This record gives sequence, C-alpha cells and structure tokens, in this order.
Amino acid sequence: MLLEDNHVVLAAELGRALVARGWRVATAESCTGGLVAGAITAIAGSSGWFDRGFVTYSNEAKHEMLGVSTELIDRYGAVSEPVAAAMAQGARSHSLAQCALAVTGVAGPGGGTAAKPVGMVCFGWAVEGLVERVATFDFDGDRALVRARSVTAALRGLLDLIAAAAPSAARGADSNPAAPNPSK
Repeated sequence: MLLEDNHVVLAAELGRALVARGWRVATAESCTGGLVAGAITAIAGSSGWFDRGFVTYSNEAKHEMLGVSTELIDRYGAVSEPVAAAMAQGARSHSLAQCALAVTGVAGPGGGTAAKPVGMVCFGWAVEGLVERVATFDFDGDRALVRARSVTAALRGLLDLIAAAAPSAARGADSNPAAPNPSK
C-alpha cells in the first residue's frame, strides 16, 4: 500500500506539534504493519521527533517487545481496547518518547468473527502525564482501505490528544483533556 496524501499531511502536522513541545513519538502497530511509522518517516527531519516504531503483529511480539501481559491478551483478545492501551503504554515505556500510538485490528479479508468483524480496529494513545485514550472503529472496505483508514485515525487521534494536552503535560502536570476524535 502506498502512502496517501492525507497521511503525509497528518504526519507533518504531528511533527510540527511535537517539535513545538520538544517531544518524540513512538508507534506500536499490528494490522497496519508499520504504515504509521512509514508515514512519519516520509517527512524530512522526522528523526528529530520520531523515536521508534514497533511492529508487533503476533501476540508474542506484543508481549515480548511491548510488555503487554499474556493474561490481558487471553482475556480480551489482541483486538481490544485494553490491549491497544497496553500497546501504547508499552511503546512509551520501551522508548524515549513522550507520546505513543497503537493500532490493533482485523484488516481482512479473513480473520473476522461475529464479535470482532473484519474492519474492527482498536487504537490506543498515550501521552506522558495523561490518562491513555482508546477508541474502536469499524471501517468498511477491503484490506488496503481498512489499513489506510487506520493510519489516518491513528495520526489524527494522537494529534487531537496532543492539541488538548496542556503544554506542561510532558512534565507530568495534572491535566485531563477531552478524548480525541480520530474519526474527523
């Protein structure tokens, strides 16, 4: 899948927001397989604000690389808000980043169930000093479209959370912004 223009625009906007705060970002991706990190690193100069990306497609990788507990995965499944939150938190704690995003879902065409259909994608966002945010979206379309929409939602959700965060949030100030709205 090639990067879409809106991915590059959102990644550039994210870069500006992070540079303004002196922050770095990390990504934890499952169904997007590194596409979010790819959008970020398509921006010249992103090495100044992108710390690292984790592609954790398997449950074992989520556990080994991000510290997501196997009990959490067994209880809720890899495609769940609790696992997305743990992935985002793990990306932050296993990096030098002040904020992180996570994506886990069922891109299709197979793998869906009645409870977790193809197109269901869970997101987690973590910013130092704030409560993690999560969201679940049900995207229509084929595998490429689900993944493309997931990249957009992941970037937009982090942008919304950063915009709502007080500038001092990275220093641990008490702040509680409104939940991000990645479906804009």
